[in-house]
Amino acid sequence: MQDRRNFLKLTGGLALGSLILPYIAESKTNEDKPNFKTGIQLYSVRENMLKDAAGTLKQLAAIGYKEIESARSDKGNYYGLTPKEIKKICSDLGMTLRSGHVQIDGKWQQSIDMAAEAGQTYLVCSVLPVEIQGIDNYKRAAERFNKAGEECKKAGLIFGYHNHEYEFEKENGQTLYDILLDNTDPKLVQMELDLGWLIVTGNDPATYFKKYPGRFPLWHLKDMNKAKKHSTEFGKGDVDIKGLLDMKAASGMKYFFVEQEEYSTQPLESLKYDYDYINK
Repeated sequence: MQDRRNFLKLTGGLALGSLILPYIAESKTNEDKPNFKTGIQLYSVRENMLKDAAGTLKQLAAIGYKEIESARSDKGNYYGLTPKEIKKICSDLGMTLRSGHVQIDGKWQQSIDMAAEAGQTYLVCSVLPVEIQGIDNYKRAAERFNKAGEECKKAGLIFGYHNHEYEFEKENGQTLYDILLDNTDPKLVQMELDLGWLIVTGNDPATYFKKYPGRFPLWHLKDMNKAKKHSTEFGKGDVDIKGLLDMKAASGMKYFFVEQEEYSTQPLESLKYDYDYINK
């Protein structure tokens, strides 16, 4: 998904395990139940998915990943699979297609319909539908997000927005990301917080969790080399993964998806390392 990358200017032991388990998961009936499953954003294996979507999902299941978040690609929202196909493959492998990244564009209604058919809980906008700078642009984006939230709600979906780095720039003393939060309806618009990009910009997640409690049910959990602004395997970068997990309740986190965009080895090897690190 090269267009998404163009927008990016560029985030043990037993104690860690005790922090991650259990966190609270949300069903479509909003019944809270304990959930012990580690998620994966499929952009982490984008090339693998384009070559062999079903085979890659099988490999991810073998590693242990259970919650799946898709991302639009050159082959569509599900890497060439239909909504029914990816739903069945995930179900057969003991996984759940929980969320998906798309854009608010000419295919927006189609994306809603496909997400509903695939049985997703969340539909996440991964790129601002306006220019990425300017207070007025962010207010317009917030207005569009509220409408998108209503549209998703009608289809039985929950709308969310995933940040990158640029949202944390300031204009006239105001952080642009805060404008989105302040001008969107919490009942209609949830946030998927990419903790790596938040931390790279010098912001403290705890500050956001305190200021906007319950607004971040979805996380992208990643470790990052701050100097290079590159993601890396857990424990090899500058992000305190253990400390982040300790704040999961304050954030309202219900699901997290491991995301790694750059690798020191092959993607699936890195993702197995990440899975083992976080579950040991």
